[in-house]
Amino acid sequence: MFSLKDKTAVITGGGSGIGKAMSVLFAKQGAHVFILDIDDKGALETAGSIPGGSGKAVYKKCSVAVKEEVDTVIQQIGSEKGRIDIVINNAGIAHVGNTENTQPADMEKLIAVNIKGVYHVLQAALPFMKEHGGVVLNLSSIAAMVGLADRFAYSMTKGAVAAMTLSFAKDYMAHNIRCNCIAPARVHTPFVDGFLKKNYPGHEEEMFKKLSATQPIGRMAKPDEIAALALYLCSDEASFITGCNYPIDGGFTTLNS
Repeated sequence: MFSLKDKTAVITGGGSGIGKAMSVLFAKQGAHVFILDIDDKGALETAGSIPGGSGKAVYKKCSVAVKEEVDTVIQQIGSEKGRIDIVINNAGIAHVGNTENTQPADMEKLIAVNIKGVYHVLQAALPFMKEHGGVVLNLSSIAAMVGLADRFAYSMTKGAVAAMTLSFAKDYMAHNIRCNCIAPARVHTPFVDGFLKKNYPGHEEEMFKKLSATQPIGRMAKPDEIAALALYLCSDEASFITGCNYPIDGGFTTLNS
């Protein structure tokens, strides 16, 4: 079950965190993984850690915010493999701020990466997916589903991702392309460690425990747990699922009171 043998998968932001976990797992399941990222070090380490054979990984440097870069890289991948079977829009950036202290430059950067980045990748990949069908998986967030303090602009962008998922799923169902999104709560990634180090120096452990406790389950998710859900939704076993948003949140959206 959950075999991705010989499928071509494009994973944006695949060099670290959730994207790395998905890249490793998808390659393990037989996919040919193309990692799109701007982090040379992380992406090369991820690609290098994946052995060849039934699955392999290739790093393509690309900023999803720049349409010309996306078009060039996706064209290279599609021409080389002849098709693109799986697209995962995982690349994204975070922001802390409310309506008053979110600056125009912050908003524009978030829109460029979190919203336009998804659009750029989808539009570039479609010509290689429409003939044979395929799967798209977008990364939203629980921030799109519940009110989170100081996440004004970030929540807006992730809400847009969820809305694009529904529209795309309906528009391309006739082409046998499925599209879903997943909405994680807090996930323990290197980003979280860096955030705590920058904003709470000397109190990292205390703040980590505090943030972990906001999930009813009592801890943050592990990247591998997010990757496992992604694998299912991109596999043939999920062939009857499209146009859905799956929270993976330790009970955050339903059990917090």
